Amino acid sequence: MKQEILNRFLRYVQIDTQSDEHSKTYPSTKKQFDLANLLVKELKEIGMEEVEVDKHGYVTATLPSNIEKEIPVIGFLAHMDTAPDMNGTKVRPQVFENYDGEDIIINKELNVSLLIEEFPELKEYKGQTIITASGKTLLGADDKAGIAEIMIAMEFLIKNPEIEHGTIKVAFTPDEEIGKGVDRFDVKKFGADYAYTLDGGPIGEMEYENFNAAGISIQIQGRNIHPGYAKGRMINAILVASELNDMLPIEQRPELTENYEGFFHIIRFMGTVETAEIHYIIRDHDKEKFEQKKEFMKDVISLINKKYGKEVAKYKLEDQYNNMREKIEPVFHIVEQAKEAMIELGITPDIKPIRGGTDGARLSYMGLPCPNLFTGGHNYHGKHEFIPLESMEKAVQVILKIIERSTK
Repeated sequence: MKQEILNRFLRYVQIDTQSDEHSKTYPSTKKQFDLANLLVKELKEIGMEEVEVDKHGYVTATLPSNIEKEIPVIGFLAHMDTAPDMNGTKVRPQVFENYDGEDIIINKELNVSLLIEEFPELKEYKGQTIITASGKTLLGADDKAGIAEIMIAMEFLIKNPEIEHGTIKVAFTPDEEIGKGVDRFDVKKFGADYAYTLDGGPIGEMEYENFNAAGISIQIQGRNIHPGYAKGRMINAILVASELNDMLPIEQRPELTENYEGFFHIIRFMGTVETAEIHYIIRDHDKEKFEQKKEFMKDVISLINKKYGKEVAKYKLEDQYNNMREKIEPVFHIVEQAKEAMIELGITPDIKPIRGGTDGARLSYMGLPCPNLFTGGHNYHGKHEFIPLESMEKAVQVILKIIERSTK
């Protein structure tokens, strides 16, 4: 099975599927159809039914039940796009077999390495097969590892018809990395009673709670006056934007928080004396604290306007997704089912809150409860991304074990 997983994964990561947060189309980039169309072809080849890709880039397929009794329909989902903020074109994966437990030189020329000092978790994978990119791009295990794992699990069930299972639904989505992965996903048509996203990190990870999330963009309108005559008249938009940022609590920055601690994260700052623009994401697991953070940001903007004039700072605040915990708790058996599957396979479940979001969070609020499972990857969205092949194999086994347990 490992070789089949490797072959699929290497094939998928070399297809450029970066999404584009500035695009007005859906999906945001046409190139995501390159992978979508390949997956349609391969799903048909392995024997899946009702295979299609719609105009929005959603790939869906069905594996019909092979048992007589009625049991819930399970879905498995992964996303096709890679992060727009890191080069994902011309990915050239490298395979390090029988890893020796020491530093891995990814690209000597560019001085890109996986150092044990910086990534001590590497030692846990001694003797395994480690996959990285070339040091010039991300790898794309987020989330092409999830795609490969779902594909292999479905192929295994089809090749082994003696294994009993209910109806299984599969979906591969675009644009997850820009927060639009399920904007036009038809939950009713998909037809699953509950599902799992394969979009997590290292082996054993499972999440059923995530951040409440919002994004805010702030435009600062300055007043550009010749600096020789600027006293009392100039409003430097760069300095006003910096002042606004300094009013936010330092201890609530992502680099200083962990676990359930929320944050304000500045993600973009552009400016001249005349105009400036700053973008933040706001995150907190606790709904009340989340709302307080949004109000705090509004208060800061209000103070800036009181100081410099009511039209100096304008903003657009948008909620992005909510904590799925409240939608998962009424059907908590689906978490227990995955947890027991891992334990049965000798995997220690690592249940933790997601310090981010997944398609599953939004799907849960759309009526499809959807916890998140590990794919096996580390250091997503960067040149130091890697994934052990053996962890991917375990992810496949977890999918199969969940399906097996659902029939009992």
